[in-house]
Amino acid sequence: MTDITGTPVLEEKRTAKPSLWQRIAQNPVVLKELRGRMRGGRAFILLTIYLILASAVVALVFLGFYASSTNNVYSSANVRQALGKTVFFSVAGMELLMICFIAPALTAGAISSERERQTYDLLRTTLLSARSLVFGKLISSLSFLWLLLFAAVPLLSLAYLFGGIAIEEVFIALLILFVSSIFFSAVGIFYSSFMRRTLAPTVLAYATAIIIVFGIPILILMTLGLFSNAFAYPNTPYNRVLELVMFAGGWLLITVNPLGTGLVTELVLMNNQSIFYTNISLPNGGNFLVISPWMPFTVFYLVFSVILVVLSVHFVRRVEQ
Repeated sequence: MTDITGTPVLEEKRTAKPSLWQRIAQNPVVLKELRGRMRGGRAFILLTIYLILASAVVALVFLGFYASSTNNVYSSANVRQALGKTVFFSVAGMELLMICFIAPALTAGAISSERERQTYDLLRTTLLSARSLVFGKLISSLSFLWLLLFAAVPLLSLAYLFGGIAIEEVFIALLILFVSSIFFSAVGIFYSSFMRRTLAPTVLAYATAIIIVFGIPILILMTLGLFSNAFAYPNTPYNRVLELVMFAGGWLLITVNPLGTGLVTELVLMNNQSIFYTNISLPNGGNFLVISPWMPFTVFYLVFSVILVVLSVHFVRRVEQ
């Protein structure tokens, strides 16, 4: 390349912007965390125990159906479909419990443990930015969680041997599990970003997971019990408003609970043969078209996860300043 006078000019090399996968692969925190976790025997022991427990659950379900059935399990199509659904939901429920109890353990001490080991200041003196540190810790934890989820996918596929499970149900169940893993990992990173000890963020992360997974269903049942006598006099304006408020509040609580979202989505699919919407008829009149819970659940949890990660980066950057 030459200029106007004909003098040769060196052309600057244009470096291509690295892709998302290249940024993840070149993040030193991701490489360090994954190598440290997978080089030891703890990860393989945990993976083996997890698969043994999941296989034991499937075996117990099959033995229960075999013992309760008067004839052969394979003799009736309804029995086979019920067995397939039971195996599918048992494994999916176990994976959800695994996420609730392992995600806080992986992420709650991700940043606070660096402060306890007195390596945080050395880490921050490097060229590593606060965003790269937070994303590196989060991605390394999610990688191991997703390894556990993918390892149990063959057990979920056993349901196809018996029938009763559609491909849409598998995709929705995996989506709920993956979104839940992102959210609970982001919760642990958030608590760990501004606390100096590992115990406090671990307790708070576990408390948040228990409240969301188990506390919300208990709250729904308590609310239904308290207002069960409110419908003694139907077709009154007060009763209609109360019923509408209870319906909206109950649907909102279901969409923020992974267990309730999975169960109600399955009911919507069974009753309406649709994974996107359903019609709800209230006892006191009124017919409403509502979307399936897995869609607002996915949007809410992903948006809230992004907010928690952004706040975590802010807290790490504020401590640095």
